[in-house]
Amino acid sequence: MTEEIIIAGFGGQGVLSMGKILAYSGIMQDQEVAWFPSYGPEMRGGTANVTVILSDDRISSPVLHEYDTAIILNQQSMDKFESSVKPGGVLLYDPNGISRHPERKDIKVYRIEGTRLAAEMGNPKTFNMIVLGAYLKVKPLVEMENVKKGLEKSLPARHHKLIPLNIEAIEKGCGELETVQE
Repeated sequence: MTEEIIIAGFGGQGVLSMGKILAYSGIMQDQEVAWFPSYGPEMRGGTANVTVILSDDRISSPVLHEYDTAIILNQQSMDKFESSVKPGGVLLYDPNGISRHPERKDIKVYRIEGTRLAAEMGNPKTFNMIVLGAYLKVKPLVEMENVKKGLEKSLPARHHKLIPLNIEAIEKGCGELETVQE
């Protein structure tokens, strides 16, 4: 099994953190992992993306041009990465701020209202964990126990008190996923 993922959105949406938690979760599950971030100098508010590869085999390069899954969190990323999803692959997106929804018919499309759900939870910072939960519902590549370990590894110790909230957000994302096209 090899899963090649691009997560893309604005800086400040937790794109890199989501990728890091997914990568650490894979490591905790004894998978081969690549985590390859890309962001502009403006960081918060600018575009950011991260490639994550989870595999049972050695990974030759973290540089990819096609992905099994694209997790899209803004319109610029939709414009840039929708065409990069392999036929039969998955595109998961949050519709907040998206003016042109996915148009391809040869991929599976899922929507998660992460922005709205995070606001309902009373903490906008849970947005990325809600989206991660939706992804893990579509592709349960890592076990929840390993996601918790991934959170512990990627969050500084002073933020470990937030792990239960993050787990709750992941579970919320699992339960609120919408299938747009299969």
